[in-house]
Amino acid sequence: MNIRVPRHRVVLVVGALLACLTTVMAAPASAAPAVRYTNPIAAQRADPHIVKHSDGYYYFTATVPEYDRIVLRRATTIQGLATAPESVIWRRHASGEMGAHIWAPEIHFINGRWYVYFAAGRTDDVWRIRPYVLENSSADPMTGSWVERGRVNVPWDTFSLDMSTFTVNGVRYLTWAQAEPGISTNSNLYLARMGANPWQITGPVARLTVPTLAWETRGGVRVAEGPAVVQRNGRVFMTYSASATDANYCLGMLTASASADLLNPASWTKSPNPVFQSNAATGQYGPGHNSFTTSEDGQSDILVYHDRDYRDIAGDPLRDPNRRTRVQKFYWKPDGTPDFGIPVADGVTPVRLRSHNFPDRFVRHWEYRARIDAGVTPLADSQFRVVPGLTGSDTVALESTNFPGYYLRHRDHEAWVERNDGSATFRADASFHRRPGLASSAAVSFESVNFPGHYLRHVGFQLVLATAPDALGRADATFVLE
Repeated sequence: MNIRVPRHRVVLVVGALLACLTTVMAAPASAAPAVRYTNPIAAQRADPHIVKHSDGYYYFTATVPEYDRIVLRRATTIQGLATAPESVIWRRHASGEMGAHIWAPEIHFINGRWYVYFAAGRTDDVWRIRPYVLENSSADPMTGSWVERGRVNVPWDTFSLDMSTFTVNGVRYLTWAQAEPGISTNSNLYLARMGANPWQITGPVARLTVPTLAWETRGGVRVAEGPAVVQRNGRVFMTYSASATDANYCLGMLTASASADLLNPASWTKSPNPVFQSNAATGQYGPGHNSFTTSEDGQSDILVYHDRDYRDIAGDPLRDPNRRTRVQKFYWKPDGTPDFGIPVADGVTPVRLRSHNFPDRFVRHWEYRARIDAGVTPLADSQFRVVPGLTGSDTVALESTNFPGYYLRHRDHEAWVERNDGSATFRADASFHRRPGLASSAAVSFESVNFPGHYLRHVGFQLVLATAPDALGRADATFVLE
């Protein structure tokens, strides 16, 4: 919650008048039902890659802390991956090439076959990291044989890793991180077209970005690695990881038009600041090396990443085994760019409460006062965790995402976001019965525990506790979980 200069009362009065006069707006195209996951998905699994396949399964692979094998699990739901059996599909060589530092596997289905891209060093030179590919012709990658297809023909015989692949307008590309001779960085990002086989590149190679900004070079390293791509409405967004792999680790983003020449570095624009980074309030540190997938109903975009639940690490962060795989829904800003928010606290993931009759507006906190607003920045101001009610008895409470331990409560019939003081009054004020929406059974309404018949509703865009005696009141007290 940012500290902001309070608005003059006249503005609130005008806002209230406009609220009464404004007609119901069409729901934004980005609306999607809420999803509910519980983090973390997997302990001691870094660099996670989850892909949703046409066979109805999610496939999940990640780096194991021993750096000695490639594992794979599958489930019909994202949450199911947490308990799904894990199979070892390949182990490092006992000597020579592909014998050390087995890192960052990604699984992809290309031209009817499964491929796993991964990085590996040598037993006699563990830091001679290069990208390699496995192939499986079975329809089920949990069965069949994985065949080594060898090293990818990246342009220099230098440190290179984190290969990924995506298609734009029917063209398949390979992207990766590599140390380029003559550039004093640990790694930069590169892009090329895929060749005749998924383990080959062809044509010119584009250097997309070099880590030069302060947030890309924290912790004494200059890193751009772990590229991942999501596309929407004619634009291509490539996230990547930067800085040291401790609490400094974070995500940046490159953006290009899908109609542009993606092999022209000038087609890409770099975000000036991280788009996802550590958050002390939620206890999440060093989020990075992400991938993207979609929810079970295909309507929500899901960010997959690793982080740690503590900041301070003894020794080399690469030897710390406790990076965990996590997931959370992300949203889209009015300008069409992704909004990843903050790494949410462990436990159930949050939702947004969209107004039923003002569908461009969400419940949010503003200087601890609850209201509905459009274009909420930061995103986390409008995210709440639906958790068991503080009074129990089949009730729920709405916990702030960026202020854990703070709950939406009513006080003097106004709605505020405040810290739980442990009192019986607070527990009752912050507990609600979740009801079918008063204006739409597909939505929800929240009835007060200690004031039966009174609901959270907006009046003049401010959130209050009041009755809902008519159609307008019922609409004001109805929210769509997103």
